[in-house]
Amino acid sequence: MKKFLDLISEEMKTAFEKSGYDGDLGRVTLSNRPDLCEFQCNGAMAGAKKYHKAPIMIANEVAENLKDSTVFSQVNAVAPGFLNLKVTEAFLKEYLEEMQSTDKFGLQMPEHPRKIMVDYGGPNVAKPLHVGHLRSAIIGESIKRICRFAGHEVIGDIHLGDWGLQMGLIITELRLRQPDLIYFDETYEGEYPKEAPFTISELEEIYPTASAKSKEDAEYKAQAMEDTYRLQNGVPGIRALWHHIMNVSIADLKKNYAALNVEFDLWKGESDVHDMIPAMVEKMKKDGFAHESEGALVVDVKEETDTKEIPPCMILKSDGASLYNTTDLATIVDRMETYQPDKLIYLADKRQDLYFEQVFRCARKTGLVKPETELIHIGFGTMNGKDGKPFKTRDGGVMRLEYLIREINQEMYRKIAENKSMDEEEAKKTSEVVALSAVKYGDLSNQASKDYIFDIDRFTSFEGDTGPYILYTIVRIKSILNKYKEMKGGLTDDEVKKNVAIGEAVNPSEKDFMLEITKFNAMLEAAYEEVAPHKICAYIYDLANAFNHFYHETKILTEEDERKKSGWIALLLLTKDVLEICIDLLGFSAPDRM
Repeated sequence: MKKFLDLISEEMKTAFEKSGYDGDLGRVTLSNRPDLCEFQCNGAMAGAKKYHKAPIMIANEVAENLKDSTVFSQVNAVAPGFLNLKVTEAFLKEYLEEMQSTDKFGLQMPEHPRKIMVDYGGPNVAKPLHVGHLRSAIIGESIKRICRFAGHEVIGDIHLGDWGLQMGLIITELRLRQPDLIYFDETYEGEYPKEAPFTISELEEIYPTASAKSKEDAEYKAQAMEDTYRLQNGVPGIRALWHHIMNVSIADLKKNYAALNVEFDLWKGESDVHDMIPAMVEKMKKDGFAHESEGALVVDVKEETDTKEIPPCMILKSDGASLYNTTDLATIVDRMETYQPDKLIYLADKRQDLYFEQVFRCARKTGLVKPETELIHIGFGTMNGKDGKPFKTRDGGVMRLEYLIREINQEMYRKIAENKSMDEEEAKKTSEVVALSAVKYGDLSNQASKDYIFDIDRFTSFEGDTGPYILYTIVRIKSILNKYKEMKGGLTDDEVKKNVAIGEAVNPSEKDFMLEITKFNAMLEAAYEEVAPHKICAYIYDLANAFNHFYHETKILTEEDERKKSGWIALLLLTKDVLEICIDLLGFSAPDRM
């Protein structure tokens, strides 16, 4: 199904061609003067120079050829040569009917679907998720859903930090605390226990303790590095202990990500590619890309067109140890060999732009990816407190993610409980649904690259550009539809759909409302192509506003003209479906009542 603006433009292009002008001049855009018209075409202005003719003359000729148009109800040529346009109510109605009867509201599916991998820039294991992990999870989840809805195969990978010195630090601290554990007995040859010798709470306390010690005690750090080496070289007891760390951590991570309605297809980490690094490094050396520089192994990635300094991409440190670069490059090797993706999308702080530029250039230069493989870094801004600085707890520490979610749930419960329209259990469940919309919409309504203020009071408000406002609009529509079904003797949704049909707009607010719905396909296409979830937020906010304006001006259920009422109910059914698809793409859902 073609986009609404494209169809209008086709009608205009035909009129330009009939008038003897280039059809490409007939591109139609949204009006920048909605008080005068709905759409506009500035092609006559652009054609004046080419055809040596006054633009108003061209505009008048084109307008004349649109007198009998079934698309436009109004075509006004306005000095110095603009074409002001309004579409017919019949054309608008037909378009919405087609949206309603077509899969995915008529969104065109790709002729050649792509395979896309989304790297969520995952957390380190054995450490609690904090607010810094929020944006990559929320943005990554929405991008994954948008790409899938647009018709592509998408694989989401958490990409855990599960290998390296942090693991050695934990193991060293465990040995200090529980030296008698059989994992540290190198003569032990039996099976290791299935139960971990620690809880997630203990594990989360161990790492910061060990990290602090290593900064003050050189001997302690040396032991941690030795334990890291033993882990990576497969010492059985150390590996068994590492598996416990992984299992306990991942169980906790899954619980926390589930609270955010975030799911991963792959739970891979740095450890999965450890054994691939030697062969990758050897090939880079053999092919003449990697060379020594001050003892380290590097690949030069600077290009002649660079206007700023791009340092070499370091592959191995001077002591032969690998780095994040090494692991990320080996992960690219693994992904290309295992999944053959057409596009790799990485979610990480925008301050890592240079890092990803180096890694991507190195991957291309050394042939780890095909020339046509897209490598994209979505660099996001920071989530700040009301003081404009990175979000902290009241005592200045980094807030744990589960505490932040709990705080928003409590605030949302307080607001919903004040209403006293539902029992405690329902109010609690509803508050969790609405709180998630507050968090996700609060983040996603901003362009990813921009910093934003995390304002609980504003995000949980039922008014303004917020998640709860969007949900309140959906719940209002559901309430109207439920009352209509009761009026008709208890019809089901499917029965209602069979008995109602969208009608032509009967007033300006209804037409404006209908015009907002038509923007869905163009918006979704842009959200996919630009990897921009904020475009969905902007669309549903405008759509919710248009509906609410229409609602306040229209007595839907008490309308005596059954044909009008039927048309409005059909319109509400379409709107509900569109809004619910959109919020699902953002990663949250709507309750039945609020």
